[in-house]
Amino acid sequence: MQETVILTFPNNIKKEYLKGSKLQDIAKEFQQDYKSDIVGAIVNNELKELWVRIQHDCSLKFIDRTTVYGNRFYSRSLAFLFIIAAKEVFEGCRVTVEHSLCKGFYCEVHKDKPLTEEDIAKIENKMRELQKMDIPFEKRKIASEEAIELFTRTQQPDKVNLIKYRKKKYINIYSCHGYHDYFYGYMVPSTGYLKVFELKSNEPGLILRFPDRSNPNELPECKEQRKLFAIFREFEKWGKILELENISHLNDAIKGGRINEVIQVAEGLHEKKIAQIADMITDSGNKRLVLISGPSSSGKTTFAERLSVQLRVNGLKPVPISIDNFFKNRADTPIGKDGEYDFETIDAIDIATFNDVIKRLINGEEVEMPIFNFHTGNREWKGKKMKIDKEQVLVVEGIHGLNEILTRFIPREQKFKIYISALTHLSIDDHNRIPTSDLRLIRRIVRDYQFRSADALSTIKRWDSVRRGEDKYIYPFQEEADIMFNSSLVYELAMLNQVALPLLEKIDNKVPEYIEAKRIKKFLQYLLEADINAIPSNSILREFVGKSCFLEKN
Repeated sequence: MQETVILTFPNNIKKEYLKGSKLQDIAKEFQQDYKSDIVGAIVNNELKELWVRIQHDCSLKFIDRTTVYGNRFYSRSLAFLFIIAAKEVFEGCRVTVEHSLCKGFYCEVHKDKPLTEEDIAKIENKMRELQKMDIPFEKRKIASEEAIELFTRTQQPDKVNLIKYRKKKYINIYSCHGYHDYFYGYMVPSTGYLKVFELKSNEPGLILRFPDRSNPNELPECKEQRKLFAIFREFEKWGKILELENISHLNDAIKGGRINEVIQVAEGLHEKKIAQIADMITDSGNKRLVLISGPSSSGKTTFAERLSVQLRVNGLKPVPISIDNFFKNRADTPIGKDGEYDFETIDAIDIATFNDVIKRLINGEEVEMPIFNFHTGNREWKGKKMKIDKEQVLVVEGIHGLNEILTRFIPREQKFKIYISALTHLSIDDHNRIPTSDLRLIRRIVRDYQFRSADALSTIKRWDSVRRGEDKYIYPFQEEADIMFNSSLVYELAMLNQVALPLLEKIDNKVPEYIEAKRIKKFLQYLLEADINAIPSNSILREFVGKSCFLEKN
């Protein structure tokens, strides 16, 4: 008689299966309950690919593309399909998957001539041909030495350099249609799963587009992001100047004793950009309100302080205004779908009062400033007066700063809007990008532990909610900024890893957040450590690791 295993599904539903049953076969029973194709599974709080066979009793939850994990399975596999197709069409080309753009991945195909619309159409047609062939993605574990030989033979030096810094003796390799590659994460079973995609020209490369989690069976609207793309291109150029395009290059700089030079140039670039922004505000002659916005852990606080220094150098006197003091009274605060007060919506702010105060200050009037009492949940007026002269400029930092509704009664010509985010150009290798959200999450894990008495587990638990708020209140307005500032520092992961790794080690496999902790740990282990004391005291990075000259609480 064959042995069986007991699988526990969500809602404590238990079912018996033959030992060695493949997840892909079990998934067929449940597919009708999902909005899109099941692409993977969570087994005892561990991500698993569908080719895995179950050998023991366990908890099991299938994932489709409406989940963050399923979306990663799909987009990662689609990137491999794109790489294969590009190499089929243009033999010997180098393909790079660089960063997110227009709800897809910006990629480049490096060959003897510039990429044309016709070239892109040929690659997309080849992708569709390979998709219909339903070719399996095969995974195998090989020794690191063997992997180095393989990637040397297939002319992938970026992977050779990455592997030489790995501490583990073995590495997982994916193969498909005669191509071999390494990927930081998991894959769908075969090319047949990759039904919805599109290639869109974006000179000098293209955008590999795919569905998002909210609508997994259709491509999302593609809104042009010229300013965001320009910032990525600028920092890619600086990366090439520094000879730092991926993690192995950073490791080489650390090992070769060049890290102090890298720090000086990276920090010098920040200072130069901040000074240029201050010059733009000053030279305009009529900007009275500076609005700073960006997603969580972008370094907005330190940026605002450094910008204020540069404005003072130019003869302006920046005056900070806290938008928190303009919250509506608790009784008037909107209620979210979860039944809790929604403090992130713009409707939680008393916009009329905020505009009235700002407008009167700009007009030179003396104004009583409100103070919000977070204990009572009410705005209070305690006789605190403020008046500014023509050399003073108001600086407001907040998530709604780019939304014109916030300052709708202030003339646009008097406002200067700044979008700030940590847009890393650094990659793991040519085919494995480092998501901007990952860098910000690592920053937040470190900061929450250092200054908010929160462990990594609680930070990861809140992260999905934080990102939903960013998608709703920040990203739709980022192209409305007058200027964008990239707060990432090419060296920072070599500093953050030594603080973040011990915090992530405390998360065990008894909780769902273990999946994310394990993924980030694996990523951070690619990096060598650098001397954290080498970070300048005015660096944006000090906002997260401590000892900032701007933040007294440090």
